[in-house]
This record gives sequence, C-alpha cells and structure tokens, in this order.
Amino acid sequence: MNHRSRIDWLLLVGFSSFLFFFGLSYFGLVGADEPRYAEVAREMLARRDWITPVLGDKPWLEKPPLYYWQAMVAYRVFGVSDWTSRLPSAVDATLMVITVFWFLRKFRPGLALDGALVTASAAGVIGFARAAATDMPLAAPFTIALLAWYGWYQSGWQRYLAGGYLALALAMLAKGPVAPLLAGVILAVFAWLRRDYRVIQRTLWIPGMLLFCLIALPWYVAVEIKNPEFFRVFMVEHNLSRFATNLYHHQQPFWYFLPVTLLGLVPWTVFAGAALVESIRQPRWWVRSCEMLPAAEALSPFLAVWLIVPVVFFSLSQSKLPGYILPALPAGALLVTEYVERCLAVGHRPGLGLILLHAVLASATVVLGVVYLVFEHRLGRGLGTAIALLWAALLTLGITVTLRSRVGLRGLRFVTLVPVVLALATVLRLDAPILDAKLSARPLATEISRMETRRLPLAVLGVSREVEYGLGFYYGEPIERYESGKIPAAEHLLVAGEGSEPEIAKRVPGRRVSYLGTFVPQRLAYYWVAGEQGK
Repeated sequence: MNHRSRIDWLLLVGFSSFLFFFGLSYFGLVGADEPRYAEVAREMLARRDWITPVLGDKPWLEKPPLYYWQAMVAYRVFGVSDWTSRLPSAVDATLMVITVFWFLRKFRPGLALDGALVTASAAGVIGFARAAATDMPLAAPFTIALLAWYGWYQSGWQRYLAGGYLALALAMLAKGPVAPLLAGVILAVFAWLRRDYRVIQRTLWIPGMLLFCLIALPWYVAVEIKNPEFFRVFMVEHNLSRFATNLYHHQQPFWYFLPVTLLGLVPWTVFAGAALVESIRQPRWWVRSCEMLPAAEALSPFLAVWLIVPVVFFSLSQSKLPGYILPALPAGALLVTEYVERCLAVGHRPGLGLILLHAVLASATVVLGVVYLVFEHRLGRGLGTAIALLWAALLTLGITVTLRSRVGLRGLRFVTLVPVVLALATVLRLDAPILDAKLSARPLATEISRMETRRLPLAVLGVSREVEYGLGFYYGEPIERYESGKIPAAEHLLVAGEGSEPEIAKRVPGRRVSYLGTFVPQRLAYYWVAGEQGK
C-alpha cells in the first residue's frame, strides 16, 4: 500500500467513524421504530430464538430478521443499550461506503475517496446510519448488490455477479421482497435504455440464483413453519397492503419523495441535480445515446436510473415514509462524483450561480439551521441567530471563493465536508440533551427508576406509541396500555398525560392513586396505583 492509499484509507476511516459512530448514545432512542426494533432484538436474545421476532412476548412479524440478528450480536458483545442497538446501522453504512470506495478504485481510478466521502456525508445516509432501524440494513447490501452487478456488467467477471446475488439476499433478509423487485426494475429499465435485453438473461445466472435462495430462503421457510400466520401478516399486510392501501396511515402526496430525496442528498443536492440534468439533458435522444455508449462509460446513465426508479416506484405506494428512499441516495452521491470528474476532465468550471447556490445550501441550511436551533429554539432576534448568520456567511464565502479559485472543483469535497462536520458536532455536543428530553423516553424512564424503592409493573394511558415503546425498552419490561383493557390487577406505576386524574379514576374505580411527579419536557405525569383488594 503506497503513501497515497494510506492517506485515503485514514481519511475514509476517520470521517466514517465520526459521521456514523461518534455520539451514538448522546440522546436516547426516538420515534416508535427505534425502541420497538431494539426491544424485539433484546427479547429474541433473551429467548435465544433466532427465528421468530418477538415483542411483548408475542410474535412480531412485520420485518425480516437481519437487523435483529445484528443487534443481538451487538448486545452479546457490548451489552444491551441504546447505542448498541444503533450499532448495526452504523456498521452497515461503513461497509457500504467502503464498497463504494473499492468499486471506484477498481472501475473509476482517481474518484474513490471523493465518491466514498460524498456518499458518507449525505444527510440521509448520516441520519439512518445512526438509527436503530431496518432502513440502512436494506440500503447497504442493496447498494453493494447494484455496484457488484455493474462491476460484472463492465468486466464480465462472474465473481462480481455472485457477490451481487449474495448482497441482494441479505437485502431481502433486511426488508423482504422489495429488494429483489426494486433491483429488477432498475436493471430492466437500464437494459431497455441500452437496448441490451440479453443482459437480463445473462443476469439470471443459475449459480447466482441458487446462492440467493440458499442465503435468503431458509429463514422464510423456518418462520412460516413456526408461525403459520407469517405469510398473511408479512407478505399480505406489510408488503402488498402497505403498498396498495393506506392501512398504516402513512399517506403522503404523490410528490412526497421528491423533496425527501433532495433533503436526503444535502449538502450535495445542487450538484446532484446538475449531474442528473446533464445526464438527461437531451431526453429525446437519451435512449439512443445510452445505447451507443460502451459498457465502461455507461455508469452515469445507470446511476441516473438507479436514482430515479426508487423515487417513482415508492411514489406509487399509498404508504410513504422517508426511509423508503434511502437505497436511492448512494446513486445521487455517485452521480455528483461522476459529474465533477467530467467537469475537471474537460476543464469546465460551473457557473457562479451554481457554486453560490451550493455554498448557501451547504452552509446556511446545515449550519444556520442547527446553530440557530441550539441557541434560540424559535424564530427571533438574538445572539444565537446572529452567530448562526455569521457562521453561515463565512462558510458560504469560504466555499464560494475556494471553488472559484485555482483549486476549483478539486476542493469541493473538503470545503463541503466542513459544514457537515460542524453541523453534526453541534447537534451531538449542544443539542443532544434537548433532543433527549423532548423526543426520547430515556430521561423519563431514568427519572421513574430513580424514584422507585422496588420494581413495579409499568402501564400507560393516553400517551403516544413513541412513549410506550420507549418506556418498554428502557424500563426493560412489557408495558400495559389502559386503553386496551390491560390494567394490571396488582399495584403498579402509570404514565399518563398531565391532567389525566379524572380519566384514571374512571379506569380504576375504588383503587388508590397517588401522584408521584411530572416530566415537564413531554408534559407527562406518573402515578402509583394501588392493587385490587387482595392483590
């Protein structure tokens, strides 16, 4: 390994470690999904059951097991905690970025570090790499599978195609049949553009398909045998019905994923847009142009298809969540890298307008928003806003001057990474306590545990799913919900919204209720409820 390679690897490892791993425990699990998935993995580990996902001692068949398996391993090695529950996504994101680096070193020499760092620093990648969720365990092997396929397409080496099938099998174990279906649509559209229909036939390589089945199918067979309702719950309800209906109340406008994709690519959105437009700037002749390109030069059209198809595909779904679009973001990042390289190769310098817009988005949107939030937490005039505006102005000026100087686009990577690093450091060091108090159940669970003199069951009334699942993970016991009629007969603790005393009295008539305290940031109160007579 030469000196340049060592530097590249050090930079890659350093940035990935900071962007994906640093401060994973600075604030607790947020939303409903993070604590729920973390709890499923803990219960599976406690039962030593690697087949059936379980939540509250009941089968939880919404998702395949890849994330749970990874979290179980992390729990065994490092213990059960919120940061270990996020470790699988951080590891997966790192493997994805390393694969991008390796792919570019092999097939696009000179672009490797740029492409890897652009991919790693996209806002959507950073966000989901730090989440205890199934999105990154899908996106990472999906990305690896498509890069491996293109490596085979360009080189003809079957080992790349075998690697693609292996990675796609892992993607199916992460979120189900959406992985091979989406990959198939992307490859079919690309083959149509190339007028190379035989490539689909050659892709359907029997040894590769056998490898895919050998890795992906055993769990599906085993879980169906143990849980005969699996096919109905997972395939019908959580795949077909989720796509075709608004069964789970995640309906959004048809155009929802367009702004989500643009935000997910921040701070590279402007250059990603420019790269995409340049790739299809002659739409009437694009099919013909793509058909005539040699395989070694068809990467940009492939990336454009990879970026566009998931946006269109999931826009057709009646259920929309931001994480659905994550598998498309690496394609946008690689398009940026290809675009910058083409500009450098022909001596083209983007116009001042494009550079200025990129500088404003990279600095103002990321830094201004974060620093302003930290100091003010509201719109107003004050020291926080002034500091944020000054930071944004200085960064915008620095980025613009650098990109317009002799350094030019060669400096794009590092001047853009500056606001990304500052923004993430600011969130983790200054805003984490606020996020923890307002969005996570961790401080509430800690407060209740400190107050307890002995362990009692915990129930909830009129709280969100986020609070219920969060308390379940941090309290370490199943949480009963009054609204479901599951009111513990023995004495227990109850978490409810402020002012819930009349409703509590109706739910437990004749039982003594004592107010214990209030968790002000989330307007939640907690109570001691006496048991029924004799309990």
